[in-house]
Amino acid sequence: MAKRSAPAVSAPEEHSAVAGDGSRIGAQLKGARLAQRMTLAEVALQSGLTKGFLSKLERDQATASVASLMRLCETLAIPVGSLFHASTGEIVRRDDYPPINFGGVNIAEYLLTPHGERRVQAILSEIAPGGGSGDELYGLPADVEFVYVIEGRLQVTLRAKQIVLEAGDAFTFPPRNEHCFRSATDDRTTRVLWVFAPALPPDAAVNSPPGPSGNGSTSTDPKSNPRRRRD
Repeated sequence: MAKRSAPAVSAPEEHSAVAGDGSRIGAQLKGARLAQRMTLAEVALQSGLTKGFLSKLERDQATASVASLMRLCETLAIPVGSLFHASTGEIVRRDDYPPINFGGVNIAEYLLTPHGERRVQAILSEIAPGGGSGDELYGLPADVEFVYVIEGRLQVTLRAKQIVLEAGDAFTFPPRNEHCFRSATDDRTTRVLWVFAPALPPDAAVNSPPGPSGNGSTSTDPKSNPRRRRD
């Protein structure tokens, strides 16, 4: 008599049936993974779940145990509670811009995109007359850098070329090319929007509490200052 094989048994932390109450969290999980710029394989390795199961979970074709879901949220750096409602985006109000320490002189900067967003990053700079990144050229680990001058005037030095941007001007360039910038006005603050894609690494900018004047403080430590030359 031919030996019958035993039926396959699912891992105790993985379930192939969709929750009976119709709860669907696949879109939020996938969005969180993409925001972290992680592949399914990377999430599987760190969470201890299989790549195939994670794929089904993102398509709402499977459910996870509480323990597995908590490990998955820890891997994606999101609170479990964020999965209980559909995300409609994250608003950063004008009066609540979080200040960041991104180096430079006489400059205050604020993060406009969520801390966990890794696909793109937007930073608002308010530069006092004569202030800027400093004279030393630097490069940044991103693919694209976009700058838009909201008001004032900005001088960007890209390698040996100096470019002056007026209010309303925009400039796109590879941020790995060494560059620096400064305000080119004598009597007013220059306000600039910077956009990086993908977002800079988490350790590129340090959260900074407001200084005595209400602006972010400036670091002089080259290890924590991305606007210093890196050989």
